[in-house]
Amino acid sequence: MMRGAGVSAGYYCTAGGGMETFLLDEVKNKLKATEVEHIPGRVFFRCTSTLQQLMLLKSAERLFLLLRKAPPITLPKNPAKAADVIKQSIVGNRDVWSHTLKSWTSLQAELNGPQGRGQKRKRDEGEKEENSSESGQSRPTFRVSCRCSGAIARCYNSQNLSRIIGVAISRQLGWKTDLRDPSIEVNVYLNDDHCVIGIPLLKHPLASRSYMKHTGLRSTVAWAMASLCAVQEGSVILDPMCGVGTILLEASQECPSAVCIGMDTETAQLQKAAENIKAAGQDNRLMLAQSSCMAIPMPASSVDAVLCDVPFDRKFICSTDMTTALPHILAEMERVLRDGGHLVLLLSLQLSARIRKLIKSSSSSHQAHTADHDEESADSTHTANTHTSDEKSSDTKSLKLSSLVLQSTHRVSLGSTDALIHTYKKIHNTH
Repeated sequence: MMRGAGVSAGYYCTAGGGMETFLLDEVKNKLKATEVEHIPGRVFFRCTSTLQQLMLLKSAERLFLLLRKAPPITLPKNPAKAADVIKQSIVGNRDVWSHTLKSWTSLQAELNGPQGRGQKRKRDEGEKEENSSESGQSRPTFRVSCRCSGAIARCYNSQNLSRIIGVAISRQLGWKTDLRDPSIEVNVYLNDDHCVIGIPLLKHPLASRSYMKHTGLRSTVAWAMASLCAVQEGSVILDPMCGVGTILLEASQECPSAVCIGMDTETAQLQKAAENIKAAGQDNRLMLAQSSCMAIPMPASSVDAVLCDVPFDRKFICSTDMTTALPHILAEMERVLRDGGHLVLLLSLQLSARIRKLIKSSSSSHQAHTADHDEESADSTHTANTHTSDEKSSDTKSLKLSSLVLQSTHRVSLGSTDALIHTYKKIHNTH
């Protein structure tokens, strides 16, 4: 049974570094959310969507029912009074907790369906006498999970704060502490600027895709890349270094009618990609081939979008020196991409700087090449003599990249390192 239309609730999602922009767009466009705002790592919103609709968010890490978003806690100079200030700041109005608990219960009933509601009713009846409060509302079991930084973290660690907050909730609300198997987890986030309290709605993160048997690139980042390529019905999407197929699967979810093609030189990677595709039920839609990205076996201007996580850092095994190979790889991607198509690359900071230099050099070379046709032969000879043979060779290889125009860059976190998503559009080049 879905929640009725018009029932509004406040939520927030956590997001990986740099993913807040994508999540803001998602909640506005997919959920028609209101009261949308964000802080680093979190996006807040209000909507009337069902839990099943909320679960369709692709750029979020975890989903929470918002309990309170309060001003930051200012600790008194007297340490003896600090714990009392924390307790009062976190718990606040009891009615807010009661209302949020009812919303959480309703959402869990929706998630579990008729069977879940039947089990819950049976459990509630068995524990009614033990767990009823003065108001007659069932008292949940709970534990507190606290993250803190800033001034408050210099006075208390997360474990101590969780204990202080847990005691306050138990005494003021009558909830029962259960550290092993609680029905509710109260999530508290404290720093010098924010105090956020919420309840997770799902046991597993939204970012954990059930169809991924073998993990590769973070699914949220892969989805973000797919969302940037502006695919339409029947688009052909290519990943020439597909690995275990994470980007292709996210692209196929984003545009179910697209034709997705993955290539890789490694047999083991292609095998894992095939298993992921089969587990996702997409084996009739996604095609795999063993091939080098230096020589893509496809005709010129045959694909609408090229998506690629260009290998870098220690976690990748790559026999090719990517810095050296990058001009050749880009030239191949540009060749198979149609005019108006999009190239979306995930790059290390080093490779990002390298590709910017390559394309800038390509544009300069293209302009010089065009000017050479209009100048007198003597001037052309003079210009040619100012370049070494190595520079001419480099310009010749990068000349084909002049049709790639940078549309956007997004810096995202991959956990232990940061990366940049570059989005290019191929324009028609008459020369």
